[in-house]
Amino acid sequence: MDWLAFWTGWEELLRSVVKDHRFWAYPLLFAIVFCETGLVLTPFLPGDSLLFLLGAFAGQGWLHLPTLLLALILAAVLGDSTNYWIGLRAGPAIFRDREARWLSRRHLVRARALCRRYGARAIVIARFIPVLRTVAPFVAGVGSMNYSRFFFWNAAGGAAWVALFLLAGFFLGSAPAVRTHLHLFLFLIIILSLLPVAREILRARAARAGPAARK
Repeated sequence: MDWLAFWTGWEELLRSVVKDHRFWAYPLLFAIVFCETGLVLTPFLPGDSLLFLLGAFAGQGWLHLPTLLLALILAAVLGDSTNYWIGLRAGPAIFRDREARWLSRRHLVRARALCRRYGARAIVIARFIPVLRTVAPFVAGVGSMNYSRFFFWNAAGGAAWVALFLLAGFFLGSAPAVRTHLHLFLFLIIILSLLPVAREILRARAARAGPAARK
């Protein structure tokens, strides 16, 4: 599969929706961000790269930046809150089920370790790590984290995440080099976003290989 062609096509499709259906663009974008953060089964949806791209579109006048900021921050905060309540109600059974195939237990365990290490601040940290940003609020619900405390860090993290990538796209997206090779910049953002995940996977494999090598 040509991944560069895939991301270029995704960019062009979103560009077409934003330019030709501006009224419907905002509800659609709200739904994408909400699902990416709010449904524990959809961590594959675009996050960082989507926000950067939308910021670039706003910089070109196709979207209204204040409206976009407000809508997507709200989507991110409501998404994490929904994920928290799903975890609170359904999560314990999933952690007990070692054969659950629809949700990676490895990701759940990593998110739980992050929450134990950093407490509620983990919700902010996880916002900037793909997959974990979807799983962390779920784990916070499983652990029955105080909701008021969770919501404070949820709102802070959601606002910081959306604002950072939207504004980066808004200000950098107008640069000639970025506009000419926007799909390459999006691909680079995806790669950089996945580096923490790749590092944790390699560390986990090394930890498993250590005891085996000593046998």
